[in-house]
Amino acid sequence: MLDQKHKRGFADERLKHFSEPKVHKDDGGFYINTLSENIKVYFDDYYLFLEKVYARCCQESGILDKKINATGDDSTETAAYYRARKIIVDITQKTAMSFYTDDSNFGVIMTPWCFGTVILEKVEIYRERLARGDVNDPNATAYPYYVIKYLDEIYKKTLLDIFDFPSEAFKMRWQYSELLKRYSRVLSDITTSLNSVLTKIRNYGT
Repeated sequence: MLDQKHKRGFADERLKHFSEPKVHKDDGGFYINTLSENIKVYFDDYYLFLEKVYARCCQESGILDKKINATGDDSTETAAYYRARKIIVDITQKTAMSFYTDDSNFGVIMTPWCFGTVILEKVEIYRERLARGDVNDPNATAYPYYVIKYLDEIYKKTLLDIFDFPSEAFKMRWQYSELLKRYSRVLSDITTSLNSVLTKIRNYGT
């Protein structure tokens, strides 16, 4: 449970009565073969991982808030570093909460390394949105240039620290964006084919 109030999306009691062919059980408990990697992941292990990640983020966020408040206006780059790290921690914490409480999508159940690469991409996308001015983030308002610079420099190392991963954890990416890109290409091919057919039909009619 997160914050003593947020329950797991797929609790054991619910899984017992769940008529879902993807969900299995053995001596280790309930598990699923993940959608993105087709790897066996036990629900209990995954939720425990999210609980630890969330707890680390809560602790780190509190420390960073104190450091940000204690940093003077003359220490621009120091403040920007703390704020960049806070953005990374906040994204990780919110995603851990979202995945932990999701009770409708088995796609949120994945290996820790896969979850790490999901967060990695979320940070990269958020960084691009900040750079374009699409996001009004209080942590980037005062020093946007330096915050973005430090995001680029520290985000991978920061995430490896939060997850306690080795450096090779981010050498492969399994997250949804890759799946979505594949589906997008398929849909694009279908659209192109349909347009080609319609063009031929129109030409025959003239």
